[in-house]
Amino acid sequence: MSDVLSPAVSASSDTTLRHFLDLKDIDATTLRQILDVARDIKKMQQNRRFPLHPRTPLAGRTLGIILSKPSTRTRVSFEVGIRQLGGDAVILSPSEMQLGRGETIADTGRVLSRFVDSLVLRTGKTESLHALAKWSSVPVINGLTPSSHPVQILADILTFEEKRGPVKGRTFAWTGDGNNVLTSLIEGAVRFGFTLRAATPPDMLPHQPTLEWAAREGGKIEWTQSPQDAVRGADCVITDTWISMSDSQDEATSRILKLEPYRVDSRLMALAAPDALFMHCLPAHIGEEVTQDVFEGKHSVVFDEAENRLHAQKGILAWAMGGADWLSMGQD
Repeated sequence: MSDVLSPAVSASSDTTLRHFLDLKDIDATTLRQILDVARDIKKMQQNRRFPLHPRTPLAGRTLGIILSKPSTRTRVSFEVGIRQLGGDAVILSPSEMQLGRGETIADTGRVLSRFVDSLVLRTGKTESLHALAKWSSVPVINGLTPSSHPVQILADILTFEEKRGPVKGRTFAWTGDGNNVLTSLIEGAVRFGFTLRAATPPDMLPHQPTLEWAAREGGKIEWTQSPQDAVRGADCVITDTWISMSDSQDEATSRILKLEPYRVDSRLMALAAPDALFMHCLPAHIGEEVTQDVFEGKHSVVFDEAENRLHAQKGILAWAMGGADWLSMGQD
């Protein structure tokens, strides 16, 4: 009798599924290739050369997008991205699926794998992402979890390199909470070879296993409680909202008070390099983690960064679903 509870395997000749769960799970060469393809495809789009010549690379492919949290950038960028590559998308929420009535992630993954060619999951439970990847026979992409946000960091690196050239050897500064975006930024620093200085309150440290992994990999990660020390001379300053959608009013008030010294204002930005960029993954709470003058100022590239979610994710989709031809997708 077969073991009906064993994880599914790919139906293709390559039994290694190209899941995109965390940056640390993918080697630096592959991540660089994903960004190179994303950059090439973006250039073709800007030249109005869609569908891609000589074929739409993901024609006939369908992407399932499961959103357990409200979403603007994740939903629209993945939905538009797969369609620009010739495929289609289906948007799902747990309340509209049997997940909302108790069906397991294992069963959901095995069923959806029969219908679609890849799955994106934005979830409030990190374990749900890993369970979906375990049981799916198609690639699974991390759209966001409480632990990490890797698609955002690829968009950030794409944006930086468009504006300032190669990211290797540069210095990024983080100020604020040690949250999921910071975890992926640490992994990005290791994989792409830039220095990261992170300033957080002492009880809001980054994810400890990630710091330990970065140390083993030789990453240049520096932690401080001083946002001034983190930002001084940096080529890029990054922050994120201080409040989670799940925070109560009391929790939100407490977090704001604790994080006020980490607000990015004009005085803090003045400590960075003269041509430093300011980034924020959005949505922003003006007056909390960043002031209006910085958010709308000359250093800010937040809307270029938001646009590049679309292009970076097309690189990811090409890699995950493109098979042997994915490296040539952005080329003539």
